[in-house]
Amino acid sequence: MAAVERGRAVAERDDALVDMLQQVAPGTVLRAGIERIIKAGKGALIVLGYDKQMEELRSGGFQLKAKLTAQHLSEVAKMDGAILIDNACENILWANVHLVPDSGIPTMETGTRHRTADRMAKQTNIPVISVSESMQIVSVYVGGHKHVLEELSSIMFRANQALATLERYRNRLDEVSAALSALEIENVVTLGNVVQVLQRAERVARISEEIEHAVAELGTEGRLLQLQLDELLLGVESERELVVADYLADRRRKVSKVMESLAALDDAELLEHGKVARALGYSPAEQGDERPVTARGYRLLSRIPRLPDQIVEKLVDKFSSVDHLLDATLEDLGTVDGIGETRARAIKEGLARLAESSILERYA
Repeated sequence: MAAVERGRAVAERDDALVDMLQQVAPGTVLRAGIERIIKAGKGALIVLGYDKQMEELRSGGFQLKAKLTAQHLSEVAKMDGAILIDNACENILWANVHLVPDSGIPTMETGTRHRTADRMAKQTNIPVISVSESMQIVSVYVGGHKHVLEELSSIMFRANQALATLERYRNRLDEVSAALSALEIENVVTLGNVVQVLQRAERVARISEEIEHAVAELGTEGRLLQLQLDELLLGVESERELVVADYLADRRRKVSKVMESLAALDDAELLEHGKVARALGYSPAEQGDERPVTARGYRLLSRIPRLPDQIVEKLVDKFSSVDHLLDATLEDLGTVDGIGETRARAIKEGLARLAESSILERYA
């Protein structure tokens, strides 16, 4: 449970960081203001949010309530103190403010401005931006995480490399997923086959998160990357969930809980078949790679057009496995509530086509 909670906390922090990067991406008012501050040879401490706790940590300053524009931001940055912006990032509330965070909060930063920014972000959980006057470096603090904004060319280069890696992993995922489908038709699936698909799918998801960060930071410059990313990720999330639903050790366990358990594994743990099998609910005695397992039929039925989810659930309840589904006659299918003669024939023909194409693909 602790690992799951850590994984959930990391996911929430990553989401907050992506939101923050979108606010300072090229094309935004905030980014334009920061660039004006750097060009003027100035530094700044910008707090993106204001609440009761922030009020208590603020000392002095000038109350403005001025609309946030690039010009206004660069002008108030000429004063030494911090700039406080409202939660909607639309108005400058205070300027030239002295911030007094808890000095006992640990920080690895050295400069006064960066130490204050780090401590404020940790204490209030409000994003803080520090613009270095001497180094002209922009640092974003979200909770306990620091992110330094890079040159757009560097971000684009790194994102393109990650995209090429993602494409290779997606191709491999498609291969092992197709192989799993063929094995399901022949009813010779092992736990090792299932683990391999989930490992690949989780890798794809993790690489995509890195690219999401880059896309957020690129702002308007990252639209093409986003289109490529969306295309590569098409169907991956549903594939992961369907594999989990098909091979859960206990069907009563929620798919979302398994997904959280898999996300909580670090990169080294993800390579261990036993850790992935345990996330699916298999005990140590059941975790052998050669252990035979049987698909319930969620993945197979999801590929039949216009088949509602509630009908899929009823079919899985009735037949419980792929091989029983394939052996079912039109009369057997017709006994399921909501399935008439026409739908039964469509399901029977759809299963036959899928079985034939999976076998042909495997031995091609």
